[in-house]
Amino acid sequence: MVQPFYAVKSNPNPAFLKEMAALGTGFDCASLPEIETILSLGVSPDRIAFANTCKPESHIKYATKVGVNLATFDSNCELEKIKKWHPKCELLIRIKVPEASGSAFMFGSKFGALPEEIVPLLKAAQEAKLQVVGVSFHIGTGAINFHSIQGAIEAAKTTVDFAAQLGLPKMHILDIGGGFTSGPKFTDAASAVKVALQKYFPGELADSSLKIIAEPGYFFANSPFTLATSIIGKRERGDVKEYWINDGVWGSMNILKDEHDEVICTPLTIKNPTCEGLKTWNSTVFGPTCDPNDIVLKGFKLPELDVNDWLVFQNMGAYTSSRGNDFNGFKTSAIPTYILVLMPPVRQEK
Repeated sequence: MVQPFYAVKSNPNPAFLKEMAALGTGFDCASLPEIETILSLGVSPDRIAFANTCKPESHIKYATKVGVNLATFDSNCELEKIKKWHPKCELLIRIKVPEASGSAFMFGSKFGALPEEIVPLLKAAQEAKLQVVGVSFHIGTGAINFHSIQGAIEAAKTTVDFAAQLGLPKMHILDIGGGFTSGPKFTDAASAVKVALQKYFPGELADSSLKIIAEPGYFFANSPFTLATSIIGKRERGDVKEYWINDGVWGSMNILKDEHDEVICTPLTIKNPTCEGLKTWNSTVFGPTCDPNDIVLKGFKLPELDVNDWLVFQNMGAYTSSRGNDFNGFKTSAIPTYILVLMPPVRQEK
């Protein structure tokens, strides 16, 4: 029922983007460079949503030039820029929805029209002769209460009704945003989305007049990537083993400053690669920078490790390298990525 528009910001690795493009996904781009990247893969511009509610004028002009004709807005200022530089662009009004999802990251303080702003914005778009073709929202990243999706879709339906009352053309796109994670949580979220769509848009679902899209990033990008770090230093303090590794919270692991999901860390030692049967100790793992808060793990059980041993972290694809920086000269962009392609077994002829 829902067409994914992959959120490029979550992981713009070229090989990964190429694979996503081959699978037929659309792309949620937030800037000129992201649009350039996707177009360079041979993706048609009609598979791109310019899903940033505040865009530099130069980026809007570029979107006009290359034919990216779907964008979001939530302010009069944005309407004025679009009217000036991309008047034929189809628009999604982004609305602020009730923040009841328990998400780790909420977006309402920065993105989305308030309930009392929706009708004035629709009127402004109508007066400017701009095409508002749908509604978008985002319940936040890492949601745990999926009943909030019903409130968000209800708010979207109210917005669609407002547009109809103003005499605007019937809206035909609903963007339910992102924040989805794989596994049981996704199953719960998908069920909640389906129930809410059937409740508030039954006619549109029946006659297929509503295109439903989403902006998942974490859902696709996280699990395919594994981060391998090497031990660069060690120290003992009482019963605690302390280690330094060559990446940290200023680099690929910056998501650990905000995310509290369980870290999956596997040690690999030169003396005993599997670490089978080794005694474990309470351990602290530091990143390489001089920031005292560059702490990757604390109170984590690990066997005794030496310099040049490894710590391997699974599920490190989303908002990791794309958010890292070069603090203290440790360049996240210089960390190599190796792509493993699993080939089908070759049949042996008898």
